[in-house]
Amino acid sequence: MRKLTIRDEQPGDIPAIHALTRAAFAKATVSDGNEQDIVDALRADGDLTLSLVATNMDEAIIGHIAFSPVSISDGTKGWYAAGPVSVMPTRQRTGIGSQIATEGIERMTAMGAKGIVLLGDPGYYARFGFQSYPDLILPGVPPKYFQMRALTTDPLPKGTVEYAPGFSVRPKD
Repeated sequence: MRKLTIRDEQPGDIPAIHALTRAAFAKATVSDGNEQDIVDALRADGDLTLSLVATNMDEAIIGHIAFSPVSISDGTKGWYAAGPVSVMPTRQRTGIGSQIATEGIERMTAMGAKGIVLLGDPGYYARFGFQSYPDLILPGVPPKYFQMRALTTDPLPKGTVEYAPGFSVRPKD
């Protein structure tokens, strides 16, 4: 597979990101149907720390990943949430999600992030160094699906994690 172009989101990309995210999660078995609204809310609230798109040779957006800050009850700073991660349905399972996730982790590390948390399939995200960690809790989520990856050698945080307010938005469309 040829390497994709992965770049920062531009203002003109917003409608395409919304449509892509909606399509990517339309048939997901574990979804509230609000992932596109979460990305929009994070952006509107100024909580979209990093938003990357993957484009094909025609410059069409075929992948997207968002990173936003989280709060941890022990006061640890510098941790972020990854997600949603979206890939055009006809291109899923072709490595696009892996490429954009890897690039996102590298950029977050370069930006000085101390760690990343995410909700997802442990079998999938283990390849990126994510693992469950019993001292970080996301209320209401089975621990095996809430995972973390430290990006520094700093002591790991302990406590309850709270995502940015945009994650509580309900589906709009």
